[in-house]
Amino acid sequence: MSNAQRSFHVAVVGATGAVGETMLSILAERDFPVGTLSVLASERSAGGEIEFNGQKVTVQDLATFDPAGVEIALFSAGGSVSKEYAPKFAAAGAVVIDNSSTFRYDADVPLVVSEVNPHAAKNRPRGIIANPNCSTMQLMPVLAPIHREYGIERINVATYQSVSGAGRSGLEELGRQTAQLLAFQDIEPKKFQAQIAFNLIPHIDEFLANGYTKEEMKLVWETRKILEDDSIQVNPTAVRVPVFYGHSESVNIETERKLSAKEARAILAQAPGVQVYDNPSEKMYPLAVDAAGEDATYVGRIREDDTIPNGLNMWIVADNIRKGAALNAVQIAEELVRRDLLGVKDRTVFIKK
Repeated sequence: MSNAQRSFHVAVVGATGAVGETMLSILAERDFPVGTLSVLASERSAGGEIEFNGQKVTVQDLATFDPAGVEIALFSAGGSVSKEYAPKFAAAGAVVIDNSSTFRYDADVPLVVSEVNPHAAKNRPRGIIANPNCSTMQLMPVLAPIHREYGIERINVATYQSVSGAGRSGLEELGRQTAQLLAFQDIEPKKFQAQIAFNLIPHIDEFLANGYTKEEMKLVWETRKILEDDSIQVNPTAVRVPVFYGHSESVNIETERKLSAKEARAILAQAPGVQVYDNPSEKMYPLAVDAAGEDATYVGRIREDDTIPNGLNMWIVADNIRKGAALNAVQIAEELVRRDLLGVKDRTVFIKK
């Protein structure tokens, strides 16, 4: 029986988190062929119940769970959990799709965006496939088709990242601070380095020796790996903004050959997973609130950069929890099923965020 004709034992690790819950909802929405579902979390969450396809599923303790028989494991429980448990699931025969940064930069682990480089998933000697960072995720479906046709030499990108990228505690802090400030109360930042309500923070993750943050350097490292071109120059700035869901990016690129705004729109109109929403005269441009809960990556404000010969500007928006993490992992799993790539000897694997 081919993979396309059967169902699978799927495990979701970190099932009680924001991304894990979204993974489960997407598996159900897209009618993924789940035969057996294992929902896994820490001992603290074990014993609780999660609803999947109208049925209650008991949360199991990851630390005591036996991964034998799991065929697809979607991990979204943080780097330390992935580092310890992803190799154990892979050794037991599962294809691991991991949302953490733990394996992204390892040469023997493919870093995959489903619309851009699904071919990379076939070379997975360790049985693990990595999901890129959310800000890289939404950038790649837009830039990859342009790079293939016109060659991108340099990318300047400023990201405006929602608080959901920092997890539930980020959402709670924005909500709490907003209410406190509107009530003229003092606030005390806990999750973020500074006040996030009614403010912007140009600091995500730790600062590195070169003055960039680790979050910013992820855009450099991951863009080059996914596009398979180490010559691309990437200059990033990552900013945390008081938005609940949806990352926005202001992007300027320099191409090898002149690319007009009209040509760019035509290319992107055919790009899988991308929706062009670009008519400023009619106030048509992507907004984070419109992208929340949607699958597509939206692009607008496409215009030529008059200050350099081959420059182009654009504005890119996507739901960081959905497309930036959960959806891509499920799409990778779907590709593995469709192409009969589960269980092959080279252990091609996709990891979910």
